[in-house]
Amino acid sequence: MNTIFRKSMLSVAGLAFAGGVFAGPIAAHANPVDAKPTAAAAVQSAAPKPQGAQSHIDLNGEQTANVKAIIAATKKAGLPERAAVISIATSLQESKLENLGHLGDANDHDSLGLFQQRPTSGWGTPEQITNPEYSTTAFLKGLRQVDGWQDMPLTDAAQTVQVSAYPDAYAQWEQQATDLVAQHWNS
Repeated sequence: MNTIFRKSMLSVAGLAFAGGVFAGPIAAHANPVDAKPTAAAAVQSAAPKPQGAQSHIDLNGEQTANVKAIIAATKKAGLPERAAVISIATSLQESKLENLGHLGDANDHDSLGLFQQRPTSGWGTPEQITNPEYSTTAFLKGLRQVDGWQDMPLTDAAQTVQVSAYPDAYAQWEQQATDLVAQHWNS
């Protein structure tokens, strides 16, 4: 191949790649004209797109009840769906939506409940922290104190409240939390 032809082909390939990088995300999210938005789309459109690889677990009855309790507490606090998404993603990371009591040597210090809150850190008594409504309300109180939480990445909002040793871990649960809120917010 001659040099001019090869450079021309590489230029065309580069333009095609750049066009795909810039237009691809737009085209990938384009809706057909007659498509109706779903509840999940409504929750997702109000929030940033989930960051990184996403995790998912199948929920049992207790975990689903805890999702509903988190949503109910969020509504009672007068906060929007985004607050419930952040709360559920946080609980998925901290306890897999299980209301954990004292786990003996497996416990992280004295962490308890859905959010692994610690009595010695001022979250409440063990009885309070293991009450889903109380623990969610306590988490939401902390979330409200984070300036701009509504618009920041989920993992940053959750980390500011939780102060975890693994600050980026919350991001992996955003899609499942978004789907759960879409499924249960109006039920």
